[in-house]
Amino acid sequence: MDGRRHGDRERQMPNISSVSEFLLLAFADTRELQLLHFALFLGIYLAALLGNGLILTAVACDYHLHTPMYFFLLNLALLDMGCISTTLPKAMANCLWDTRAISYKGCAPQVFFFVFLIGAEYSLLTVMAYDRYVAICKPLHYGSLLGRRACAQIAAAAWGSGFLYAVLHTANTFSLPLCQGNAVDQFFCEIPQILKLSCSDAYLREVGVLIVSLCLAFACFVFISFSYVQIFRAVLKMPSEQGQHKAFSTCLPHLAIFSLTLSTAMVAYLKPPSNFSSSLDLVVAVLYSVVPPAVNPLIYSMRNQELKDALWKLFGYMFFQH
Repeated sequence: MDGRRHGDRERQMPNISSVSEFLLLAFADTRELQLLHFALFLGIYLAALLGNGLILTAVACDYHLHTPMYFFLLNLALLDMGCISTTLPKAMANCLWDTRAISYKGCAPQVFFFVFLIGAEYSLLTVMAYDRYVAICKPLHYGSLLGRRACAQIAAAAWGSGFLYAVLHTANTFSLPLCQGNAVDQFFCEIPQILKLSCSDAYLREVGVLIVSLCLAFACFVFISFSYVQIFRAVLKMPSEQGQHKAFSTCLPHLAIFSLTLSTAMVAYLKPPSNFSSSLDLVVAVLYSVVPPAVNPLIYSMRNQELKDALWKLFGYMFFQH
């Protein structure tokens, strides 16, 4: 009886409703390596939560940091915490419990929240480039162009654009019929890997949407590049070396983070599908989904004296108040 039911289920695989779970990529075959991966991911996850949490607390508590640049940085920290919390906890649980399964009802929300948070982060990084452009190239207009109300509206637009992208991509991806099994060659539910499971030509609609989204991401890249050309020209004209150093210290971390995130995501989503590159896919996915949320706080705090001062004040209050 069980064999007949299993055979019926296999014959029904082309029907998307018959896929009740997906099998994620296993990091290792041996128990020791699985536990090692769990410990590594746990360390990265806790470091990301701690780093971004400290930035959130420092910006919220220090009134000297209640400026547009740090308001956007606070939003970035929120997005980073959400992004890494969408993928790593499930990967850690699978390593710990020696399983690969993620339910269909768990996979769809993971895709939605990941695309939502990544999309909002790209929009926010573009906004942060505009903020630096106005601050350095048009300082006299900074207060009028980026007042409190304008900053709130711009941040809301960044989050809203990510939400719209997520609805569109999730609805498109999970309306596709799947007839190539249920094994996802990634440690989380990633759209390109799910598209590999779809029936022939059925995935072209979502591929089209992905290409349009990547074109928009490239437009953001062009806008940011143009902004930084103007910024660097203005900075190099500054008479004081101290002013140049301060300007570069607020711009270079942002530029480094955006370049890393955009380049790795474009490799992941534009690379032709292949059945022989799961290792490369895994490395690229870690680079754009795990590394930026973990290193963003470090990059920003290392070169930003105001943020370092706020963090030291926060530590002093926490440890020496009582």
